[in-house]
Amino acid sequence: MGRIQTCFDQLNGEGKKALIPYITAGDPSPDHTVELMHALVESGADIIELGMPFSDPMADGPVIQLACERALAAGTTVRKVLEIVKEFRSINAQTPVVLMGYLNPIEFFGYQAFSDAAKEAGVDGILLVDLTPEEATDVVECFRNNDIDLIYLLSPTTTKQRAEKICALASGYVYYVSVKGVTGSASLDVDSVRAHVESLKDITALPIGVGFGIRDPQTAKVVSECSDGVIVGSVLVNAIAQSRGKTQDEIANALRKILAPMRSEMDK
Repeated sequence: MGRIQTCFDQLNGEGKKALIPYITAGDPSPDHTVELMHALVESGADIIELGMPFSDPMADGPVIQLACERALAAGTTVRKVLEIVKEFRSINAQTPVVLMGYLNPIEFFGYQAFSDAAKEAGVDGILLVDLTPEEATDVVECFRNNDIDLIYLLSPTTTKQRAEKICALASGYVYYVSVKGVTGSASLDVDSVRAHVESLKDITALPIGVGFGIRDPQTAKVVSECSDGVIVGSVLVNAIAQSRGKTQDEIANALRKILAPMRSEMDK
C-alpha cells in the first residue's frame, strides 16, 4: 500500500479530511523549498503537491505563472525538483508528495527515466495537467510499475462518460477542479461542488480532492464536508510572492498563518 492510500485510510479512520497544499518548487529559491514543505506539514498538511515549474503553465492563473517564472529564473529544473523531494524524504518518510506539472519537460526527460528517478527520490504521485487519457496508456505503465499514482483532473464540464474513462486510469485520488477557468480565477459555488462530487462518487471509489478557489478557513471547512480532501494553492503561492526579500523563516511563518487555521477549522 502506497503512502497516499495509507494517508487517506488513516484520515478516514479518524473522521478527518485531507489538507493538501500546493507550492511551486524553487519559488522563491530552490534553497527554500524543503523547509517550506516541512512548515506545511507542521501546519497540518496531509499530502503536499509540489509544482514543477514550466514556462507555459496553461491551467494556472497569474499567481502560479509568476511563481513558475521566479523558480525558473532561480535555476529550478526537473532534476532539481527531484533533489528537493529526496532531501525532504531524508527527514520526512511519511507525508505523501505529488508532483504537479506539464508534459513537455517529462517527455524531454524520458517517461521511464523520470519515473525511475521519481521513485528513487520518494515521489508518491504525479499529476500532468495536459496528459490526456487517450495518450496515457504507456505513461500509466511507467508510473504504475514504480508504484507512483497518476492523479487526474476532472472539471465541472467533464462529461460522465469521460469521467469514467479518466477514473479508470487514475489512482491515489482524483483532483476535482471546482471552478471553470485557471487557478485563482473565481469564487467557489459550494452547492455546485457538492453536487459534482456526489456524482463522481457514483463513478469512482477513489478519494476526491477539491481545488481551485479555496482561500480561507471557512471555505476549506465547507469543501471538506463534501469531499475527501481540500487542495489549497494560489493563496499560499501569493503569500510567498508577497514575502520576497524576507528570510526563509518569515516565509515559512506566512504559510503557517494561512494553513494552520484551515486545518483547525476542518477538524472542528
